[in-house]
Amino acid sequence: MSMELTLSRPTTRRKVKVLVAKIGLDGHDRGAKVIARALRDAGFEVVYTGLRQTVDQVVAAAIQEDVDIIGVNQHEGSHVYIARKLLEKLREYGADDIPVVMGGSIPVVDLDVLKNIGVREVFLPGTPINEIVDKLLRIAEERRSRREV
Repeated sequence: MSMELTLSRPTTRRKVKVLVAKIGLDGHDRGAKVIARALRDAGFEVVYTGLRQTVDQVVAAAIQEDVDIIGVNQHEGSHVYIARKLLEKLREYGADDIPVVMGGSIPVVDLDVLKNIGVREVFLPGTPINEIVDKLLRIAEERRSRREV
């Protein structure tokens, strides 16, 4: 009687893990906390960095925590600068496969600028939570599919 060992992929997948970041001097974190809570309630694993983080701290945390997505919440007007620096630092560390999304008080005129530099999605005030959840799930699944190849 021969015994054959067959290995298969596990049937369960880990939760989608999102790092919610507050970069720079922006001291307004109510929106970040609301989003973090809503994502947890929707079944995500959430890491919240707290206020006044640097780009280096956020990238280090994202790599260490092995997150699927980085979500940056901005309210003080430096969103384009911060996005450029964050995406640059992710490339520097070979972690540019981690998608970056942004939300907060971001002027509509900056949406194309942010997307053109590599931000995957921008969520403006009033975006329904279910829309955010659906888009983050899709982005995480796309990333996981690329990594499995």
